[in-house]
Amino acid sequence: MRCPSCNYFDTKVIDSRLLMEGRTVRRRRKCDPCQHRFTTYEKIEISLPMIAKNDGRRESYKRNKLTSGIMKAAHKTLITTIMVEEMVDSVEKILQEESKKEITSQHLGTLVMYRLYHLDPVAYVRFASFYRDYQDIPQFIQELTKDREQMGDILYQANQSND
Repeated sequence: MRCPSCNYFDTKVIDSRLLMEGRTVRRRRKCDPCQHRFTTYEKIEISLPMIAKNDGRRESYKRNKLTSGIMKAAHKTLITTIMVEEMVDSVEKILQEESKKEITSQHLGTLVMYRLYHLDPVAYVRFASFYRDYQDIPQFIQELTKDREQMGDILYQANQSND
């Protein structure tokens, strides 16, 4: 690893730590010639599916796009940046476990909405309102009511399996 200060090509690792459940390694490094210390991160490169959009387009999964959408929904709520990062990590983990080459944008949105539903109702409603294309207020209310019933069913099933 080259030193960002003097561009020397051989720096020494002085400390390594696992982050994010072992999926990332943080390394503290030191350059012997200039004594500069810096941090590098190693992260597993993961293959995530293509996203099939509502209009028929296919798009590569973009973590920053998903994070941005969640951050907009969580604006002025108690959801922290760390909570958003953990949420995106958990969604990506599910996508990896599903091992699909392509998923619909609706599926991705449902994974996020489920998590937001349990974190903050305002963020959940905001995300649902711009993620889905509602035509009028009655449709919006009807869909949120349906979502609430489905979330209740999911929670009930999860509680039954824990017993």
